[in-house]
Amino acid sequence: MLKTRIITALILAPIAIGGVFFLPPVGFAIFTAALIALGAWEWANMAGLIEQPARVGYSAAVLLLLAALYTMTAQGVLWLALLWWLVGFGFVASYPKNSARWGSVPARAAMGLLVLVPAWVGLNYLRNGEFKFALTDNNLLLILYVFTLVWVADIGAYFSGRKFGNAKLAPRVSPGKSWAGVWGGLAAVAVFALVVSQTLGAGAGQSVALIIVSVVTAAVSVLGDLFESMLKRFRGIKDSSRLLPGHGGIMDRIDSLTAAIPIFTLLVIQFGWLNVGLVS
Repeated sequence: MLKTRIITALILAPIAIGGVFFLPPVGFAIFTAALIALGAWEWANMAGLIEQPARVGYSAAVLLLLAALYTMTAQGVLWLALLWWLVGFGFVASYPKNSARWGSVPARAAMGLLVLVPAWVGLNYLRNGEFKFALTDNNLLLILYVFTLVWVADIGAYFSGRKFGNAKLAPRVSPGKSWAGVWGGLAAVAVFALVVSQTLGAGAGQSVALIIVSVVTAAVSVLGDLFESMLKRFRGIKDSSRLLPGHGGIMDRIDSLTAAIPIFTLLVIQFGWLNVGLVS
């Protein structure tokens, strides 16, 4: 299993790096839309759309929605994402008690739109928006930063959870996660944000703002992970698919990012670090 995971990672890493950092704006939009479409195909199964024509149709509908949103302003979608993740927190916190409220196939399918579409909109805004960022004028570094935030949070959670993880975070949703893991991950993110801000020569106010944005983003990324775990548990499946040998599916790899990206984008806009512009 470990060998399979390593081989898959070695194949995917250059594809992901090339797609994110070396494509022009339209190419980036198409590349990321393809990833979201694959995630939508997996989400359809989690929603209860088991037959392939239904899953492909759901994925195609998501692509059409992304195309329609490409030239529209991002902020409305990002505010919707914030509202959605507040609702999603309630669903996770109350699982399985209130699962009947959202357990129907149409409700779970609608959830997929609220998870996947804002993530794509936020990512493309970071790539293509009109920027006035206080710490760097390279918008690709913002994308790298939010990705790294999630990875740092995961690493911090792993080690602190193994060392101190007795109190479980959400045992009915994801038995392996602990409160110690959450706090350890957030602490690691805070240190990472401080190091980055000082490396870039930020002032005290900018450093504090970056730490706040980073910690909030990391906290929401945990919710993204838990939410997909809840859907899989409700559906009775272990992985979102088997598209990535040794890793599960696309959603298993991007679940935290789907929550983190739109919230991070909205926060940096609200902090005044970005000019409000179009997605393209």
